[in-house]
Amino acid sequence: MRIGTTLVAVAFASACGGGRAPDAELTARQEAEVRVEAELALRRAYDLSMPDVANRMLALYPDSGRIVSATGGTVTTSRDSLASGIHYFWNNVGSNMREPRWVWDEIFVDVLSPTSAAVTATYHIPHRNPRNEPHVLGGAMTVIMTKQKGRWVVIQEHLSDQPQVTDSLASREPDDDQ
Repeated sequence: MRIGTTLVAVAFASACGGGRAPDAELTARQEAEVRVEAELALRRAYDLSMPDVANRMLALYPDSGRIVSATGGTVTTSRDSLASGIHYFWNNVGSNMREPRWVWDEIFVDVLSPTSAAVTATYHIPHRNPRNEPHVLGGAMTVIMTKQKGRWVVIQEHLSDQPQVTDSLASREPDDDQ
């Protein structure tokens, strides 16, 4: 077991480090550039003020190869399944939002190498529902991004939605004796 774990760790470090020596470190400027590029890729993909939202979100993933996406208690490992999920969300939820804004609350970028980063972020999406009532969706995500063919793409992700908060008084049945 220990040898297998060590081999996996060595393979991951080699893949993330692009073959550089383990003691080679990025400069502060290089780390800052990776942080900015990875964060900007996420911000552009989730900018709800721009057209073609679903396709911009999908463009955040590589065109080929395995993608691991965990959300809602399930795991997807194919681009086709991921694309179906993104289009389903946008066509059934996103397109019903009026005046939506994707607001990033916190974004933490850990630079793993010149071409890889781990990003954990929280966000919320204030909007009005079809009845013109204020509503907010939100959650957290952790993604592993790599730079492929000059663009940052997500190769692994875990998304978790914030629980929906309801007004307990509005949903409570009236007492019979009142």
